[in-house]
Amino acid sequence: MERAVIVGVYTGNVRRKEAEESLNELQDLVISAGADVVGSFLQHREKINPKYYIGEGKLREILEKKGELNFEVIVFDDRLSAAQYRNLEKRTGVKVIDRTQLILDIFAQRARSKEGKLQVELAQLMYLLPRLTGKGVELSRLGGGIGTRGPGEKKLEYERRRIRDRIAKIKRELKTISKRRGLHREKRRKSKIPMVSLAGYTSAGKTTLFNLLTSEDYFVSKKLFSTLDPLTRVVNLKNGLKFFISDTVGFIKKLPVELVKAFKSTLEEMVQSDLILHVIDYSSDRYNDNILSVKNTFEEIGVSDKSVINVYNKIDKIDDGFSLLKKNRAKDDREVFISAKKEWGIDNLLEKIEYVLFKDYKLFKVKFSARDEGVVKNLDIWGFVIKKSKIGEEIIIDVYIKYEDMVKFLPKLKGKGEIL
Repeated sequence: MERAVIVGVYTGNVRRKEAEESLNELQDLVISAGADVVGSFLQHREKINPKYYIGEGKLREILEKKGELNFEVIVFDDRLSAAQYRNLEKRTGVKVIDRTQLILDIFAQRARSKEGKLQVELAQLMYLLPRLTGKGVELSRLGGGIGTRGPGEKKLEYERRRIRDRIAKIKRELKTISKRRGLHREKRRKSKIPMVSLAGYTSAGKTTLFNLLTSEDYFVSKKLFSTLDPLTRVVNLKNGLKFFISDTVGFIKKLPVELVKAFKSTLEEMVQSDLILHVIDYSSDRYNDNILSVKNTFEEIGVSDKSVINVYNKIDKIDDGFSLLKKNRAKDDREVFISAKKEWGIDNLLEKIEYVLFKDYKLFKVKFSARDEGVVKNLDIWGFVIKKSKIGEEIIIDVYIKYEDMVKFLPKLKGKGEIL
């Protein structure tokens, strides 16, 4: 197991507590990546040092601890420039990575499907390309003057070209997969069954809730980003109505823009949703900050205008958390307190989901002659048939349908049926 130290810098009006929380989260990320955190350093500066990110004094302090801590890698809490990488690795003699690289590495470990692996590789290549340098940034320009020509530059340009070609190929493959996913989405939309997406900060309990609602048994882990590949299943309500639900990748502060771009086809599931369940770890001391991070990501991917229910999860971890169930007010309220692990508050959650998705639907009973069964099939297009009974020469249908759609459907009966 690699031994790592973590380093953060906060500037301006950023509070130390906020910086400490970010560094604590970085520690969780390092552990999730499979390394051991043996030291932590935090510095306040007026502005970031363009050469080393941290100040000379803090860098010397870290180097003085090198023998004692015996670390092999330094992980920085913010994105480093190519020059900062080179300067730090040359000065410290150990591997240097930043938060973005770390998150990309975790995603690479977690990806299982072909699509997930392609998306992660694309994000990594997009991150790497602008950081390909030889003898400094001048080698990024062809014919950049004295000392920039020769085989070193040719090799560098070859690497760039190879990476660009690979990026283009991955984008083509992902476009094909995206089209296929789009066809599946279109097929689902034609069925009129609404789509619900689970979203939230990583490790908020989305997959545990997904398993509970769908009676599935997908892998649940305490590690960050345990779900990368989207899962979509059907949830059946007690009254016969149903909806699709999709589990999605967890969000996090400073989510790399490369990942947002690479996972565009996956995040489209959320864009096409009728409702988003924003799952929140209510037991976390940082839950308010986490909510803000998720909302910022919603804006980035264009879903901030969607219907959202805030699902405050893990109340079983709070002293007297069971009492929070009393806060589950009217079904039209857009927040609910639950414990997916203990199955507390799930009925309240389902009531709220049903209200948002189906509040405009009414239950009708329609009677037909068995000879006119063809007309009955049209009801599947207009609404949700939940029960069909045949009594002698008559068929009685129980259907949930919007009132205005029922008015449109009535002329199609042409005297062949009646509403009971």
